[in-house]
Amino acid sequence: MKISTANISSSHLRGLKLAVLALGSSFVLAGCAGNPPDAQYAVSQSAVNSAVSAGGTEYAAVEMKSAQDKLKDAEIAMHDKNYDKAKMLAEQSEWDARVAERTAQAAKAQKAVQDAQKGADELRQDGMKTTQ
Repeated sequence: MKISTANISSSHLRGLKLAVLALGSSFVLAGCAGNPPDAQYAVSQSAVNSAVSAGGTEYAAVEMKSAQDKLKDAEIAMHDKNYDKAKMLAEQSEWDARVAERTAQAAKAQKAVQDAQKGADELRQDGMKTTQ
């Protein structure tokens, strides 16, 4: 029995090889498309910690919660290898944390001014009592 084999032209075979090569390359590039935003995540984590230390949870609760929630969502996105989303969320978390920190610092400064004003008023009252 004679088996017939199909004659594949060399140009057709070359085209097939190029298609396979292109497809393989696209899979490799897709696998390396993004890198985890580890540095941005670390900066955001540090900013959140600084905001907490500055009193952000007390003086800027809304901004602080937003920063912490976005940082957690960034961590989830990194775990899911959605690096663009993770980076965006980490950046937003950093800025929310910075706003919370500045708000807390401003609130503390405002309180210090009020306390100083109250102390000055009390001294003034005591000085007026002694002169009468």
